[in-house]
Amino acid sequence: MVGYFEIICGVVALLLAFYYYSVSAFGFWKSRGVPGPKPAFFVGNTMELMFGRIPIAQYLKRLYEEYKNEPMIGLYMRRSPVLILKDPELIKDVMIKDFAKFSDRGFAVHERTEPLSLHLFNLEPERWRPLRSKLTPMFTSGKLKDMFGLILECADHFEKYLDKLAAGNEPADFREVTAKYTTDVIGSCAFGIEMSSMSDEDSEFRKVGREIFCSSLENVIRLKMRVYAKKLYDWLGYIVPDKRFAPFFTKLVTDTMRYRKEHDIYRPDFIHMLMQLKEHPEKVGDIKLTDSLITAQAFVFFAAGFETSSSTMSNALYELALNQEIQDKLREEIKSNLAKHGGELKYEYVKDMEYLDKVFKGACCNTFFGEREQRIRGRR
Repeated sequence: MVGYFEIICGVVALLLAFYYYSVSAFGFWKSRGVPGPKPAFFVGNTMELMFGRIPIAQYLKRLYEEYKNEPMIGLYMRRSPVLILKDPELIKDVMIKDFAKFSDRGFAVHERTEPLSLHLFNLEPERWRPLRSKLTPMFTSGKLKDMFGLILECADHFEKYLDKLAAGNEPADFREVTAKYTTDVIGSCAFGIEMSSMSDEDSEFRKVGREIFCSSLENVIRLKMRVYAKKLYDWLGYIVPDKRFAPFFTKLVTDTMRYRKEHDIYRPDFIHMLMQLKEHPEKVGDIKLTDSLITAQAFVFFAAGFETSSSTMSNALYELALNQEIQDKLREEIKSNLAKHGGELKYEYVKDMEYLDKVFKGACCNTFFGEREQRIRGRR
């Protein structure tokens, strides 16, 4: 019979083996002469991020300032080495000159647990390259110009919605207001569907969009597991697959594609491009174009499209409210542009508004560096 001493020795041996396994990779950057903060057992350099003590943007900003004279910084995501580049020339090489060697973004696809994770943002190079080349034409200036009429139509609804809010003489959450507008724009331009986010307070599309980015307990748990327990998260796909977004978007995309094919409907939007890919799979080589893979591309178009645009719009409006002089100058440019073209608004006319372009670029910068949140906290 095994005695207590043997059991204790076995447990100690397992703990030592686990400890060695956890820290064995921590010499990776040091042996290559790359500076960086000292990693901690098991978590590496992710302790603060893992427990949500600090936003990742603030964490990176702190590292940037701490190692301001270094061209790169070496970190550990648990025991996996991660490199942060600071030198502009190195970044240029990775993003342009040597991009073929760095095309894998390092994100994992959880096909069973989250079928919609099969989108371009996450895919490995083997599937990313052919899909990216076929979907790129959707984002050209010519395509945007063709869709400008649809955007203006949504803008008319937006104007009426704002008049309704103003008549109510009550405070309004403009982050939510702009999200409703961009949800309708994405629905019209990408899916050819009237989402009615502004006219219908119970719009299903707006509810889904809100749930994608809300910080609910389920979303937080899923996020942490995706990053820190990838294999366990894949295994949980047998037990807790995504029952919120995948069924909704898969039905939406497949039903829309089926309806258009049955009624011979043509519309130059994102759904049409996906239909072309499904009907001609040889265009993307040996990739198996499943419903999940096709739907995932539509999902990321929806999620990234409405969220980024609405955040920029709401932050721009916030900055304009704080700076009356800039607001007046921008309003004057818009009025002058409309008067110059007889009150007509076209894609190329908007591109002529240089001050408007500067205002939105400024809003993007403020969003990225967190100045908006800092101002709010300062006023409190």
